[in-house]
Amino acid sequence: MLYRIYIKRILDIVISLMALLFLSPVMLILSFLGWIKMKGNPFFFQKRPGKNGVIFKLVKFKSMSMEKDENGNLLPDSKRLNRYGKVLRSTSLDELPELINILKGDMSLIGPRPLSVMYLPFYSDDEMHRHDVRPGLSGLAQVNGRNVTTWEERFTWDLKYVNELSFLLDCKIFFLTIYKVINRSDIGSRQESGSDEGLMDFEIYRQQQWDKKSQ
Repeated sequence: MLYRIYIKRILDIVISLMALLFLSPVMLILSFLGWIKMKGNPFFFQKRPGKNGVIFKLVKFKSMSMEKDENGNLLPDSKRLNRYGKVLRSTSLDELPELINILKGDMSLIGPRPLSVMYLPFYSDDEMHRHDVRPGLSGLAQVNGRNVTTWEERFTWDLKYVNELSFLLDCKIFFLTIYKVINRSDIGSRQESGSDEGLMDFEIYRQQQWDKKSQ
């Protein structure tokens, strides 16, 4: 309990501050490259639910362009994900600005990944408990399949983390995350951004869960 309430937050502040100082040259370079490749603002901002469901603004390096069709509508995600964006995602460099969210207290180094607010109306009562703790830069679901797991598996891992949160578990997830990032393992399409494709996939998952309960 002491770790969950006090020590975890202290470690988040110390580690995120040290990481920001150490990685600041890399972030400056990526900001400049992003400004060129994305033809403008290199950062992506999106509202996400944090601890106790409190909404905060998550910041990442933008990995998709703002290209639009002749009618002014954004092109599909697959068309806006250019080579630069693919490199950012495959190396997880797009996540670096989230260190600012961690320092501010919106997030933790380790915890359930913060999903789009678009998914909130579809959560079950049990799934809402993933917000009992701060969302994380990485979590138990990410080191057990990352982006290639099903929604059901992700929520199972998230709730397991909430129930079993400890210093040793956080250490295990931390080092497994480094291993997976270096080896670029379990990298699939990302559906956490709240895109139309991701929301449609989530709605299908939720409908399947409702169908099971009604049987």
